[in-house]
Parts: sequence; C-alpha cells; structure tokens
Amino acid sequence: MKTRPGPAVYVAGLVALLLFAGFMALGIWQVERRAWKLNLIEQVAARAHAAPVAPPGPASWGAITATTDAYRRIRLDGILDNTRETLVRAATTLGSGYWVVTPLRTAQGFTVLVNRGYVSPEQRGAHTKPTGPVTITGYLRITEPNGGFLRSNDPAADKWYSRDVAAIAAARGLSNVAPYFVDADKSGAGAPVGGLTIIAFPNNHFVYMLTWFALAAMTIVAFVVFVRQDARKRREEA
Repeated sequence: MKTRPGPAVYVAGLVALLLFAGFMALGIWQVERRAWKLNLIEQVAARAHAAPVAPPGPASWGAITATTDAYRRIRLDGILDNTRETLVRAATTLGSGYWVVTPLRTAQGFTVLVNRGYVSPEQRGAHTKPTGPVTITGYLRITEPNGGFLRSNDPAADKWYSRDVAAIAAARGLSNVAPYFVDADKSGAGAPVGGLTIIAFPNNHFVYMLTWFALAAMTIVAFVVFVRQDARKRREEA
C-alpha cells in the first residue's frame, strides 16, 4: 500500500531545492573565478618576464590598471632626488625594516617614485644615495592608498605604512608624478636591497569549487534519505 508524502517532505524538498541551487551557483561562480585567476596569472607572468619598456607617460596614466599593467617590466633613466626620499615600513624576507622610496626625475620630464629596496632599522641613515644620471629597471606597481599593517599613513608625522603615491607626492611637494611606483631590481651590494618583489597570487578556487559542488550533492543525498525515512515511518504507522 502506497502512502502519500507528508507535509514535511514538501517543506524539506523546497529547502533542499533552494540549498542545491545556491550551492551550484556558488560552485559555478568559483569555476569562473578560477578561469579569471589563471588568465591573470598568465598575463602577469608574461609581463614580468618581458623585456623592460619605457615608463608610461602622462598621456596613458588614466588607463593604467592593476589588471593590465601591474608587474610590467620598466626601465627608468633619470636623476634621483635623494633629498625627498620617504621611508615606508616594510615586512620582507630579510626582516622588518623600511622601503626606501625616492623620486626619480625621468628623461621624459615627469617624476616616478622608485622603491629602491629594503633597509634595516639600523641602516635608515646609512644607505647609498646615488647622484647623477642613473638607469633603474624594475616592476611597475599600483599605488597603495591609505596605509597598511592595520595602520593608516600619517603624513604630518612622516610615518608611512604603505606606498601611497599621491600622499607621498603631496607630502614631498612633488608635481607631475606618475600614479604608479616602480620596485627596483637588485643592483650591487649594500643597502638598500632591491629585487625583493614577490609575485604570487593565491588560487584556491578549485578547492572552493569542489566544496560547493560537494555540498550540493550532499543536499540531494540528505533529501533522499529524509524521504525514505518518512516513507518508512508512514508505512509502519499504516
């Protein structure tokens, strides 16, 4: 004798349907995010290993984005203005210390902030300060506004926790400054130590994708088990 499902089965079915649809949507979203991340990693790797190019000038500043330009190899020719350098707190593979960020007046006539590299707290006033024309190669980096390390930049106190191009330029009285900065390659011995840029993008989307799809499958299994238990209970009662 067949028994009709009770109201609880219909309620459980609706809940299971909503959960299944939600988990599947999240899983598909992670599939799309994974494809986007893999494409981004491929593009960045291509830029990072390409031959250095001239720094983007004022005409192209408005079009610069992290997606299209971050970690592009750049070659700078110009003169460093060591009198306006800025020390920015840094946490590196060499320990905690400071990035030495120095304005460079390019041969093209505009200024680019150059992160010359790392110095320890003891080397703050004892690092090299090149004079005369220099050539620097490195990675184009996107400005880091506001601050870092859970602390905000304090220009008035000259305390910096991120490489905020606009804020540093304003504090140092610089004009015609590119909206990006450049992480310099390692060059010679001594401080500051360049070439510490880490190019890495977390890519856990495959694990997240499997998790959401597994939860969708578990929702169906749980609903089937519930229906069978409900049917067994009704047969026993009949």
